[in-house]
Amino acid sequence: MRTALKSGYSFQAFQADLLAGISVGIIALPLAMALAIASGVPPQQGLYTSIFAGIVIALTGGARFNVSGPTAAFVVVLLPISQQFGLAGLLTATLFGGAILVLMGLARLGGVIRLIPYPVVIGFTTGVGIVIAGLQLKDFFGLSNLEKGGFLTTLAQVAGSMEQISWADTSVGLLTLAVLLLFPKSGIKIPAHLVAVVTGTLLAYLLHSDLLGMTVHTIGNEFHYQIGDQVGNGVPAVLPTLALPWNWSGNGEKPLVWSLTLFKELGTAGFTIAILGAIESLLCAVVADGMTGTQHNPNKELIGQGLGNLVAPFFGGIPATAAIARTTANIRSGAFSPLSAAIHGIFLLLVLVFFSSLLGYIPMASLAALLLVVAWNMAEVRHFIRIVKIAPRSDVVVLLSCTGLTVFVDMIAAVTVGVSLASMLFIRRMSELTSSKNLQEKGACLLPIEKSEGVIIYAINGPLFFGAAQKAIHALEEVDTHFHTLVLDLTHVEMIDMTGIVALESLLANLKRIHAKVVICGPSTQVSARLTAAGILHDRQNLFICENLDAGIQITQAEMKTNP
Repeated sequence: MRTALKSGYSFQAFQADLLAGISVGIIALPLAMALAIASGVPPQQGLYTSIFAGIVIALTGGARFNVSGPTAAFVVVLLPISQQFGLAGLLTATLFGGAILVLMGLARLGGVIRLIPYPVVIGFTTGVGIVIAGLQLKDFFGLSNLEKGGFLTTLAQVAGSMEQISWADTSVGLLTLAVLLLFPKSGIKIPAHLVAVVTGTLLAYLLHSDLLGMTVHTIGNEFHYQIGDQVGNGVPAVLPTLALPWNWSGNGEKPLVWSLTLFKELGTAGFTIAILGAIESLLCAVVADGMTGTQHNPNKELIGQGLGNLVAPFFGGIPATAAIARTTANIRSGAFSPLSAAIHGIFLLLVLVFFSSLLGYIPMASLAALLLVVAWNMAEVRHFIRIVKIAPRSDVVVLLSCTGLTVFVDMIAAVTVGVSLASMLFIRRMSELTSSKNLQEKGACLLPIEKSEGVIIYAINGPLFFGAAQKAIHALEEVDTHFHTLVLDLTHVEMIDMTGIVALESLLANLKRIHAKVVICGPSTQVSARLTAAGILHDRQNLFICENLDAGIQITQAEMKTNP
């Protein structure tokens, strides 16, 4: 926010932020409610999230155009938490996640999060898209008698209940879906989300009228609230009072009963929320930077995201992170500063206070259709197919593993296994870059050493780290021991770790037993410092250090003349 203000904030800039904030607010209104419902909580919790977390993150984060609120990526994580621990448990996990995000920002881990491999990101986003789409089928077809459950449970119940489809709900869902897909092609600059939801709501109202008398499931008849002595249907027209997340008792919820097991489970959930929120927000910031030419601060963005998720649970807000769709809309609407994202939160606040009664008429099938489109966009089908076609086989394995684990197990397993697989594959690829070569073998470059019998010249290329050191040194250990001098060229070894040091120590100890001399050529500053610290370079009786291979050959020739 300070950066935007320093660049010169004018009345025209405020107008641009105001219009962009209202435009994004219109898009966020149905999305916030739909994502809250998909996460297993009442629709107003999504609005509270966009209002409180959205405003705090906008004013304290490190990305100029990010718009934060509930996102589709969180659904697969939040739904099991809300089903097991209720709303109070979800709010507490959000608080833990916010604290972890702040700590990650203070520890400057923003750059590390961006190192997660592309196949892992696409794998879990595709899996999330599939899960979200499957969970929406119940509301899209108006199947109201299904038990709560995860992706596979819901899919099985939907498949077994197709004869109970509500054609009224399905008609509303299909019309909403058609408008969402076709209206953007008209070129009219009105958010398709608004037109689609309004159209679906009008059809639902017509079907529900006395003329047709059909039943359509809406927010008003699916959700009920109780605030003190006030009981109502749909979305309450008041903001929640400040309350401790674990004592949240709105909508008949019971406060948490603390135990060590509960603390561990919610702490683990909070860690997952933090990691996923960090990935989503920084990925969104990168996309925004590409569209605008700006540069975000990843560590400050993590702190801002953390502060938003620390504040929101005290007002009933669930986890929030930057949303790519809303951020893109914010940029295209002409936003100038983070104030546009704050205005989007204020707009939702005004709608909640003055028009909440109208929100109860929105059909569940329309919200399901909205999330089906979100799921399709999130699935990144085009990028998924492209990776399968052109990527190395190992990357395809990572992609398919992440997708499968997200769909059939959970997000934690998907990200953990995906990153672990990608790390192992990276180590293997890096180790393949390290090699050792006998420069006197047939076909190799013959070096001009007079009377070279008993002299072995080896060059090691690449980093001597734990994934490659053993392979590189092992080739030297297999050399015939009938020689008196080893010339070891380390010119192209830029780094060495403890495994490489130990492997080199073992080699030198073996050579010392046979009284062989060793000439180490061209070690880099980093390698030389590590070898000195390890004490390897202290023994100068049989060990020589020189700047390059030519100097090493000269030393070898001089030694051979002195000690023939």
